[in-house]
Amino acid sequence: MYDRYQSSQQHPKAQHVMPYHNMGQYAEGSREEPVMAELSVHQELPLPQDFPSHQNCAPVQHQELLYHHHYHQQQQQQQQQQQQQQQLVAQHTAHLQFTRPPQEPGVQQQPQPTGPPQAATPVKKKRGRPPKQQADEGKTQEELNENEAAKKAKRVLNRFNGMSVAEVMAKTLPDIITYNLDILIVGINPGLLSAFKGHHYPNPGNHFWKCLFLSGLTDQQLNYMHDQSLPEKYSIGFTNMVERTTPGSKDLSSKEIREGGRQLLEKLQKYKPLIAAFNGKCIYEIFCKEIFGVKAKNLEFGLQPYKIPDTGTVCYLMPSSSPRCAQFPRAQDKVHFYIKLKELRDQIKGVAPSRDVMETQYSFDLQLAKEDAKRIAIKEEQVDPEYESCGGGMHEDARQSSSYFSISATTETGANNKVQA
Repeated sequence: MYDRYQSSQQHPKAQHVMPYHNMGQYAEGSREEPVMAELSVHQELPLPQDFPSHQNCAPVQHQELLYHHHYHQQQQQQQQQQQQQQQLVAQHTAHLQFTRPPQEPGVQQQPQPTGPPQAATPVKKKRGRPPKQQADEGKTQEELNENEAAKKAKRVLNRFNGMSVAEVMAKTLPDIITYNLDILIVGINPGLLSAFKGHHYPNPGNHFWKCLFLSGLTDQQLNYMHDQSLPEKYSIGFTNMVERTTPGSKDLSSKEIREGGRQLLEKLQKYKPLIAAFNGKCIYEIFCKEIFGVKAKNLEFGLQPYKIPDTGTVCYLMPSSSPRCAQFPRAQDKVHFYIKLKELRDQIKGVAPSRDVMETQYSFDLQLAKEDAKRIAIKEEQVDPEYESCGGGMHEDARQSSSYFSISATTETGANNKVQA
């Protein structure tokens, strides 16, 4: 037994090789912690001072003491690492709080998404022209103003074939008048389009030529290109109260209109037409006050009680043929007055005397307007092809639907046959 004890003391390194190798599994993987890096296989670790070295202790007890010693060292090193990590995290958090900009009051900070980022769905690009705001981004206000001015100038130039508004206003519209006409149409003054084209009522939206045909004053649909032929063929002429061309009647002064009324009186006394038809209420109001000295109140459309001095010319008032007439916005609303104008002409000339036609019935009556509209078979949906070629646009101004003016096709055909008979 003593021999075995001596042999164990002579070869201590051979007995402790395996325990040292087995302890390597408790070392940290990082090379920064020198737990087992400096230990050699043939080097024996010094025993701690807490544990006394007894040369006569058993090998198993010695291995257990070494195991507990290394286990405590590993626990202490892990605790130190955790403390260092916590200190680093605390320092980083404090640094972020110190450098973060102050949050405005009333503004809530959106929480950061915690989940994995989702794949963005592809957005389908819209087709067509981009909105005006996106198209105008990057442009200065001066560039935008220049573009708008260029567009307006281009529209004006295209409308009058390169002529400016001032050049068009310098033009005048000659009268189409002769002696002893049946009807002389009196307007307020020439517009820009009338002066530019040199014809009366050239606007394709104006209701004059349509009402003239629907009332039977002309036997076919005409347009402004035929205005020169009306005196000879239908005994109808044209004139204006004021000769000056303006964009609108509101651009005329009251002095011009009063002076124009006196000039109109001279024309009527010179050419002596049977009927002076005033195309618009405001024209006759000024003429009546200037010539007859009467301030007309509650004017009614139709035959007027005053005649032109020193002539047999009667005055007839009808709504303005302009589509901007608020009281009668459609052509079919105005045809009634053109029908009564034709009947008045026939009565004065004795062509078709009728007991049903009386002067007191020339004022506007809604029921009569309905009956006349049905009788002449108004066809609002038909478009004169010459309007498109001469006027430059579709004639769609009077396509508004009306419940009390709707007419069936059979009624229209029968009414046409009666009128022709």
